[in-house]
Amino acid sequence: MSGVSGDEERLHRAFLARVVEPGDEICGRWLRESGAAEVVRRLAGDGERLPGVTDTRWAGLRARADRADPRRDLAVARDSGTRFVCPGDTEWPAQLDDLEDARPVGLWVRGLPSLRMWALRSVAVVGARACTEYGAHMASTLGAGLAERGWVVVSGGAYGVDGATHRGALAAGGATVAVLACGVDRPYPPGHTRLIDRIAEQGLVVGELPPGDHPTPSRFILRNRVIAALTRGTVVVEAAHRSGALVTARAAQRLGRFTMGVPGPATSGLSAGVHELLRGDAVLVTDAAEVAELVGDMGELAPARRGPVLPRDLLDPAAARVLAALPAQEAAAPREIARDAGTGEDDTVARLYELRSLGFVERHGDGWKLTRQAVMSVDTKGGHR
Repeated sequence: MSGVSGDEERLHRAFLARVVEPGDEICGRWLRESGAAEVVRRLAGDGERLPGVTDTRWAGLRARADRADPRRDLAVARDSGTRFVCPGDTEWPAQLDDLEDARPVGLWVRGLPSLRMWALRSVAVVGARACTEYGAHMASTLGAGLAERGWVVVSGGAYGVDGATHRGALAAGGATVAVLACGVDRPYPPGHTRLIDRIAEQGLVVGELPPGDHPTPSRFILRNRVIAALTRGTVVVEAAHRSGALVTARAAQRLGRFTMGVPGPATSGLSAGVHELLRGDAVLVTDAAEVAELVGDMGELAPARRGPVLPRDLLDPAAARVLAALPAQEAAAPREIARDAGTGEDDTVARLYELRSLGFVERHGDGWKLTRQAVMSVDTKGGHR
């Protein structure tokens, strides 16, 4: 911003936000090489065409520039509680600079918290709009679990997985950010107006498009790069082979962010895209603890996973060998049990009385056999001879 005040730079970038489409790398190069003031001068005046575009494209940009009114856009934004955050501002998240020439010219931010501070500990959860009940459940559970662990949950505000993720975080009293593909004063989809308003009250609503601007298919796709760059990692919950959520995940991979997937039924087309990610470099996750372990700081470990502890698991090795040596159905003599257990007969008898006190075996004359409880226990462990 050398030689240009912060207010002038903001005005120039607000102008470009109205003129140039999100993610336009040619404009990004112009900004890097010439600065916002010179780019605006060329577009708004009679300046020479900038390199990298045809005469037709230049004429189209000039036509947009003729209609741009950045002062009005900034005023409308202020009236709706929105601020325009630019590269170089204290609130600008530095990780967005990883997008290089595809970096946003600025972000319109609705909500009170600092975007930069929230982005430092954030995770994206994205997925199918037409998700299943399973997908909605997993997204909501992840949103709530991450929020409870102090993570900011980022998604796109759409129907399906996005909405379930935001609602889960909000229900947990946590922090969530919706990144929109339209003006932040014009919630989309309309059916999520109340949800997005609630996100703005409790969290942040962010977008590249100026006030009142509408979404298009290409803007949804380009929006996803911001979600990927803003966060430490992206979790995909249900996605078909052709899915915008996969665009977010692949952008995260290109940027060196963590990419995770929640598995689903192998027969579900809505899990096919996730499974393809998991066959590559994505990490399989099933809950918020596993996500936090991957993207978090050292020591944020998920609990060890294991099956239920059964009474037989608590036996010392010698008693467990004797128990395993008893046949499943008929009684056996101590001598036979000792032979199969690989120990002496006296030790076997002592262990059998110990096992009887614990309810595993019972005496039948001179022989010993498993109790009904013990038979059921060994069946759950994979059978018995």
